[in-house]
Amino acid sequence: MSTITARIAQWACDVTYDDLTSDAIDAAKRFLFDTLGCALGGYQVHDCKLFLEHYRTLQQPGSCTVVGAGDRMNVVSASMLNALMTRAMDYNDIYWKQDPSHPSDLASAPLAIAEMRKLSGRDLLVGLVLGWDLTMRLCHIAVPGIRERGWHHATLMAYATPVVAGKMLGLNPEQLQHAIGIASCHSFTLGCAVAGKLTMMKNTVSPMSTRNGVEAALLAQRGYTGPEGVIEGKEGMEHCLGEGWDYSWITDKLASTKKGAAAPDPANGIGWMITQCGMKSFPIEALMHSPVSATLQIVKENDLKPEDIAEIRIESIARAADILSDPAKYDPQSKESADHSLPYCIAAAVTDRMVTPRQFKDERLWDERLRSQMKKVKVVANDEFEKAFPAKQCTRVTITTTSGGSFTAERDYPKGDPRDPMTIEEIGEKFDALAEPVMTVQRRKQLKERIFDLENCKDVGELMALTVGDR
Repeated sequence: MSTITARIAQWACDVTYDDLTSDAIDAAKRFLFDTLGCALGGYQVHDCKLFLEHYRTLQQPGSCTVVGAGDRMNVVSASMLNALMTRAMDYNDIYWKQDPSHPSDLASAPLAIAEMRKLSGRDLLVGLVLGWDLTMRLCHIAVPGIRERGWHHATLMAYATPVVAGKMLGLNPEQLQHAIGIASCHSFTLGCAVAGKLTMMKNTVSPMSTRNGVEAALLAQRGYTGPEGVIEGKEGMEHCLGEGWDYSWITDKLASTKKGAAAPDPANGIGWMITQCGMKSFPIEALMHSPVSATLQIVKENDLKPEDIAEIRIESIARAADILSDPAKYDPQSKESADHSLPYCIAAAVTDRMVTPRQFKDERLWDERLRSQMKKVKVVANDEFEKAFPAKQCTRVTITTTSGGSFTAERDYPKGDPRDPMTIEEIGEKFDALAEPVMTVQRRKQLKERIFDLENCKDVGELMALTVGDR
């Protein structure tokens, strides 16, 4: 029997635009709109400025556009920078099953290759749908997830990006399989990137997997070879990480994406997965969206001031209590730690009645009134909520007041989840808030129009030209 990577490679090579459903195409446009908004926001943050200057110093000339900045760099460098910009604010999409992922971390790869090769909008849509699909499927295969075994989900991204990059480059199945082997065999990422005191690498490891995937596909195109058994073979991922795998999501169920193959049921891996991905309405770690939403609901409905509150009790799943409220999260020293700190984000919700990118700027991060609320936050694991995860992201927030009153709110999933999706208008508001500092109203309008008419775009370079800031 052929290896899993051979089956993935053959599937990817066979996919055509005609296989995409209207729902998948619509979702791809929405996620591209959200992704480019996140990238324009990320272009403005310190992490990305550092990396951009680093690449400028190295001199990376090419034909691919760097979002926001407008620099023209080679396809590998542009993929890296645009992925980092997308990820830097922790505001891009989210899908969480056995493992979490941010599929848009790899969107920069098909964008850059499509621009380099002067491909069409339809070609790009195939790459985007394919990328979201495989990234999301990989979140189901390890049981328990690799994150629970101490590894970061960028490890899985290293298996997805070379497939998308190879598809956009027009590789044959053998070349594409080698690309997967080249990218993944050296790209296992430690979970410490998102544990304890967080650094700029929190948002960098996945873009580095994207960069590696693009380079791997380019090498495979030249005839470079990589190992075939990087998933189930000797000393592949399964061998190294231990037992507990369900490969049906990336083998048998792949055929369901072919046109007319089966009635779509994406929640169970039948059909294109992109329709099941979520968007973020807050620029914070995914598991914090439900408790922040519930906290904002209580505070606004009851007009509570920070000084009115004695305790905020958060009931959530065990991993939220573990990674989002460890001792380091009660004293965040950076934006990276703050947007993964449940105490900080709850304190911001209580103090400012909003959680936006502004809450992670230095003037808010070190605000004494805001920080004094963190000690009021108590996070506990709820066994019943644990059983419901990942189908639901249950949370219960109970706020006790200094006068002895008590208010409770519960959420099963956050805004932006496929069961409560963001509307085009809401995505647009998010996009405008992120892009406005660097892009005029007219340019933003043109970019949105081009995205939502992508199937009629003859050259993706026309789209990318509109991603450059004009103010």
